[in-house]
Amino acid sequence: MVVCRFCSTRRNMEDGYTTFGEYVVHREVLDESRLETVAQKGTWSTKPTVSERMKDMLRCSVSQVKNVILTWIPILSWLPKYPFRENIISDLMSGCSVGIMHLPQGMAYALLASLRPVLGLYSSLYPVLVYCIFGTSRHISIGTFAVISIMVGSVTERLAPDSNFILNGTNGSEIVNLAARDSYRVQVACSLTVLSGIFQLLLGLVKFGFMVTYLSEPLIRGYTTASACHVCISQLKYLFGVKPARFVGPFALVYTLVEICRLLPQTKIPELVVSLVALAVLIIVKELNDCYRQKIPLPIPIELIVIITATVVTYFCGLNTDYSVDVVGEIPTGFKPPRAPDTTLFSQLIGDAFAVAIVGYAINISLGKTFAIKHGYKVNSNQELVSLGLCNTIGGFFRCYAVTSSMSRSLVQESTGGKTQVAGMISSVIVLIAVLKIGSLFEDLPKAVLSTIVFVNLKGMFKQFMDLPMLWKTNKVDLLVWLVTFISTILLNLDLGLAVSIGFSMLTIIFKTQLPRYSILGNVPGTELYLDIDAYKEAKEIPGIKIFHSSATINFTNAEMYLESLQEKSGIDIGKLQTEKKKQEAKQRREQEKQKKREKDEAKKNRLNKNKDNQNGVVLSTPDTDSDISGKGQINWGYHSNRVTSDSDSDSYEVFTVDSNQGEGGKKSSCRSGTHSIILDVSVTSSMDTVAVKTLKNIFSDFGDVGVTIYLAGCQACVVEQMERANFFSEAVPKSCLFVSVHDAVLHIFKKLGQEDNDFDVSCVTQM
Repeated sequence: MVVCRFCSTRRNMEDGYTTFGEYVVHREVLDESRLETVAQKGTWSTKPTVSERMKDMLRCSVSQVKNVILTWIPILSWLPKYPFRENIISDLMSGCSVGIMHLPQGMAYALLASLRPVLGLYSSLYPVLVYCIFGTSRHISIGTFAVISIMVGSVTERLAPDSNFILNGTNGSEIVNLAARDSYRVQVACSLTVLSGIFQLLLGLVKFGFMVTYLSEPLIRGYTTASACHVCISQLKYLFGVKPARFVGPFALVYTLVEICRLLPQTKIPELVVSLVALAVLIIVKELNDCYRQKIPLPIPIELIVIITATVVTYFCGLNTDYSVDVVGEIPTGFKPPRAPDTTLFSQLIGDAFAVAIVGYAINISLGKTFAIKHGYKVNSNQELVSLGLCNTIGGFFRCYAVTSSMSRSLVQESTGGKTQVAGMISSVIVLIAVLKIGSLFEDLPKAVLSTIVFVNLKGMFKQFMDLPMLWKTNKVDLLVWLVTFISTILLNLDLGLAVSIGFSMLTIIFKTQLPRYSILGNVPGTELYLDIDAYKEAKEIPGIKIFHSSATINFTNAEMYLESLQEKSGIDIGKLQTEKKKQEAKQRREQEKQKKREKDEAKKNRLNKNKDNQNGVVLSTPDTDSDISGKGQINWGYHSNRVTSDSDSDSYEVFTVDSNQGEGGKKSSCRSGTHSIILDVSVTSSMDTVAVKTLKNIFSDFGDVGVTIYLAGCQACVVEQMERANFFSEAVPKSCLFVSVHDAVLHIFKKLGQEDNDFDVSCVTQM
């Protein structure tokens, strides 16, 4: 029977704090057996069986087909309901702004991928349209992105280096066959894109969208920051107009930086001037956009203005012909027919494609969820994986390279009022016009200007260095993950750096499970609360009872440490006590043997004396030892050191006993610390493997041998079921040793020891 009384909020004038109510609960102490009876635990299962799930999957109905179609093609669910009047103006403005950004960024990021700029425009067109159909985020802008571009560039340069396309020129000079090189790099990039899209599609179809949770935020931010450093170093050659040698493998970034520094005396001054002027203009205007973004309806499209101005100046001033300023070159207008990727390259691209798939999806879903939380809608992680896979798979056939969402464009799309992916469709129209009509006008655009656009757009990533002081104050393990990810990506390149960072992140999780916090809990007087005595001053230990708590689930990785910490915190060394016990047994056996030998010698002596007296005709009455013992009940065993011995040959023994502080009249504990009971708080344990079950069995057995009773408190129902399947319960360990809460276990111990009127303030009626 449970009686609950709740009282209203009141203020304690003496202590100066407000109590938000109090409750009083009267109920019986519940162990696991009694709980199953009171709560009527059932054996039924609410989960559908495998056959039922299969039937549900194979069942075909109109509603089910409709749900499947709407799930896989989200545009069919939101476009028919599109509020045209309310959203079209904001989506139109947002789409125009993002489309204008696509043009310079697409061409600039194509240079990062070591591809021709027109491929960046293609990648800003086809994948955007595909995402509008299959994506679930309303605000992210799909297209080229610096991190993915540099990952693609590392692959294209590795498989299609300049050295593979050398031609003999006039006067014995060597020239690079740029047409053949660029054509092969397009094949490599498209094959990589299709393969990464296939990986994303397969992972999405098997509902593997949750895997991104293993890429923690510190890992992603450290990785993108290191990638920004790779991007920065790779663009220095365009700013200074130098041509460094290409390095691959670990420390390639360091070697490249050293090589660029070595070539600085060969800097082309015209290109450096163009770079500095463009960089200064971009930084100033972008800062103005940030400062006055609340006052101006649309940000100033400074990137587009800069590339138009730079193209006009270069064309009319002859910077390419007179000053050897490197320009973009031919940009073909129109589209080329789709082409299947070169599947023979797949075997060389598997690792890189998987890395691109994972990183691209991680960036996409993290940005999508950020906007979804802000605007109050849901993003389907599995559908996002499928949609991104379709963007890359379909785009790869149309000469696009791998894409993901861009933070800068997504922020512009959201801040300019974008409500749906209609804004993405409008941005695609602008890119389409550029590809069909005005793309060729940018043939005289200096590559140095595109590099400055890349540099300026890295500002947000470099701001992530500000994570370091914050992580130092909040969580040093996350700080270590950030630093290891950053350093490994810088030194080992993007692919190996990602593998190392994921491995290290997994290790931190393992170490956290192996190094939990163990504590002894004490009771807060007058309540049923049991808190860490080291953290709370008012939490007092209950004499004779140790309440042991672990902050992590008990499993095979920390089971041994759990037992060691239990002995350390409770002050009971099982090994030492068992050793003493064995010594005590051996010593008692030796004493018994000596006693028997003395009795035999004495009996033999008495017989000899009796025979001698009989021979002399004198009969002397000798006292019977046994009768003396039984009659008087006393014997001087001074050399027995107050130990009781047995006349039998059994292995009985007596352990030194110390009166427990809470012991009943006849209750003794063999533990010198005075502890007679230990309660294991397992409320945080969510599962129990065989090693953990075996460890608990050993704890019950070993501590029981030295006179300490073990109880479990707070076992979850799923854990109890696992223990039952593992045959944990027996006559030695009944279910009655499991209690609903620590307080129930404490009250049971007091009742068992006849201590209901104990002096320690543990309330049987909870009043808060």
